[in-house]
Amino acid sequence: MRPAKPTPPRKRKPQTGPRRIILFNKPFGVLTQFTDKGNADSPRATLSDYIDIPGVYPAGRLDRDSEGLLILTNDGKVQAAISNPRFREPKTYLVQVEGTPSQDQLQALQDGVTLNDGPTRPADCKLIDDPLLWDRDPPVRFRKSVPDAWLSLTITEGRNRQVRRMTAHVGLPCLRLVRWSIGERTVAGLKPGEWRDA
Repeated sequence: MRPAKPTPPRKRKPQTGPRRIILFNKPFGVLTQFTDKGNADSPRATLSDYIDIPGVYPAGRLDRDSEGLLILTNDGKVQAAISNPRFREPKTYLVQVEGTPSQDQLQALQDGVTLNDGPTRPADCKLIDDPLLWDRDPPVRFRKSVPDAWLSLTITEGRNRQVRRMTAHVGLPCLRLVRWSIGERTVAGLKPGEWRDA
């Protein structure tokens, strides 16, 4: 039996023009792609509704129902450094949760929890005062009988809906999720739908 041929490395698309790194404050309900292929009858908002810069692509993803910092770039190395978990780029989220977090719940998030796709890395997690953020459209639905609180949660991974799954795992359902920073880059000063060059 012949040995299998080695798989050639994937070629990155060549960078066109000068390097661009775009910091975008993604509003709630916007897909982190430039087209909505799956919903022709009722298209949803996409990046193309806000950004008209050829050759830039999202570095990582942000759920449609999450808000905050999304980085777009035409530089493959920057994209890999942000989206590939082996680089351990810290991502900080402001998380509004239902309930009053106990010290045990916070400690569990700090230590890492075991989700259905395996254990998470330890996270930096702390209870914070209500942050000064823009209003969300539509507003978060609250239950008057249930308190809520805000956490700052920093992870070095980026699994599908990871932060939401982590807080739900310890009994703190997520009401609102805002990615505030990736590494040293933050969304400070950007209103929803606004962007700037880094």
